Amino acid sequence: MAAELIKGKEVASTIRQRLKEETEALKTRGIVPGLTVLLVGDDPASLSYVKGKVKACGEVGLRSDLKRYPATIREEELLKEIQTCNEDDTVDGILVQLPLPKHIDERKVIEAISPEKDVDGFHPVSVGKMVIGEETFYSCTPAGIIEMVKSKNIDIAGKHVVIVGRSNIVGKPAGLLFLKENATVTYCHSKTVGLSNYTRQADILVVAVGRAGIIGKEDVKPGAVVIDVGVNRNAEGKLVGDVRFDEVKEVASYLTPVPGGVGPMTITMLLANTIKAAKNRRGI
Repeated sequence: MAAELIKGKEVASTIRQRLKEETEALKTRGIVPGLTVLLVGDDPASLSYVKGKVKACGEVGLRSDLKRYPATIREEELLKEIQTCNEDDTVDGILVQLPLPKHIDERKVIEAISPEKDVDGFHPVSVGKMVIGEETFYSCTPAGIIEMVKSKNIDIAGKHVVIVGRSNIVGKPAGLLFLKENATVTYCHSKTVGLSNYTRQADILVVAVGRAGIIGKEDVKPGAVVIDVGVNRNAEGKLVGDVRFDEVKEVASYLTPVPGGVGPMTITMLLANTIKAAKNRRGI
């Protein structure tokens, strides 16, 4: 039997409707949550992502402000712009679109954002709180993954979750969020020896290494839930994931497609974090 697909667009639509209702309730109290996005340079992919975020804000009733800067902006100038946003009481969430030009230190930029406005969940304070189990802003893609699994009423507690990938944006926080849901978590990565030995043990397999087709049906336990976070282009220029979809759908119980899987959830959780920031800052 072929795997049932977990379509991010459908899950995102349900959550966004709830967020829209939450935003409307806040507006009756005179509160309009606001997200400010800082975009450096004119990278087409980054511009596309940013436009998608701005559009999504409008759909749920959030105020968005896109600030664009030339790729030549000095690091000190960008840091000053972030500080201005930190001090602006109309700004609830701040997002600096990555990647940044090589002359700008991404770590400094991330750390310059006020933790109370860190809706990307990248600030060391946010990450630290996540590690020790305190309430905070969770990284958007991992938070979206958890929501996708829950959307199918899949019990996470007690399950063995294997994460393939150790990035600060997806792999590491995804493992922590599954641990928060009482799963047993194993981390693997591109240097793991005998990768299949681990992935075949997974009840829930999350693949986020950015290598097209690294996981095939021989690497998946029959009946496993497989979340493919990879976005790659094959030789024909087609978007594909880290999982060999046609193979794995024959052995998995649930599987996310690429495109149309995890992607829509990332922006949705950004919207949720922005609303959360607005409420937190007002003691709601």
